[in-house]
Amino acid sequence: MSQAFFTDDFFQFFKDLAANNNRDWFQANKQRYEQSVKIPFEGFVAEIIKRVRAENLKVEVEPKQAIFRIYRDIRFSKDKTPYKTYVSAIIAKDGRKGRHNPGMYLELNPEQIRVYGGIYMPEKDVLYAVREYIANNLKKFEEVINDKGFKKFYREILGEKNKVIPKEFKEAGEKQPIVYNKAFYYFTEIPLKDITNPKLADKVMDAYRAAKPVREFLHKVV
Repeated sequence: MSQAFFTDDFFQFFKDLAANNNRDWFQANKQRYEQSVKIPFEGFVAEIIKRVRAENLKVEVEPKQAIFRIYRDIRFSKDKTPYKTYVSAIIAKDGRKGRHNPGMYLELNPEQIRVYGGIYMPEKDVLYAVREYIANNLKKFEEVINDKGFKKFYREILGEKNKVIPKEFKEAGEKQPIVYNKAFYYFTEIPLKDITNPKLADKVMDAYRAAKPVREFLHKVV
């Protein structure tokens, strides 16, 4: 039976945090954070992991391995606000440490509920491998990115492009411009009003399943 994991205070907490992004305010509202954000999000991620696991046995990950901390890394940032105004998690093999695994990335904030997939910011060897696999399987790649379900939810694969790519990929790049990409990701949005919808997990899983053809294609690379 579906259940609602979040209340309206989930979004309100982040709106208030955005206006008071400092340690004193956060400490004074720590219990509210636990009750309205941290515990509900952990429960929601656990539910999504359970459902993904039922369809992909390789996703052996616990919520604590999947969820990113709310604390920002401000060491090299001009923005010294200490807290993120959103929650996020990677539901894939190795959780948040497995960013090259084309699983699911969830991000919830007061402006958007997004479900991402694909490969973001790949290292040099992974980028080369993805380009090589696409170049050697252009017909199959065209098939999966034009899948009706993928098109309905995600429309296209995104990512910044290199102006110059290794010469061995130029011919494939002329046929399929995505070969020039430096990343290969996609996302879809769920209406904000659904944050309190008992069927929110169902909607996330619908998006996850719609990406299956592209996800399985990329899995063959990494």
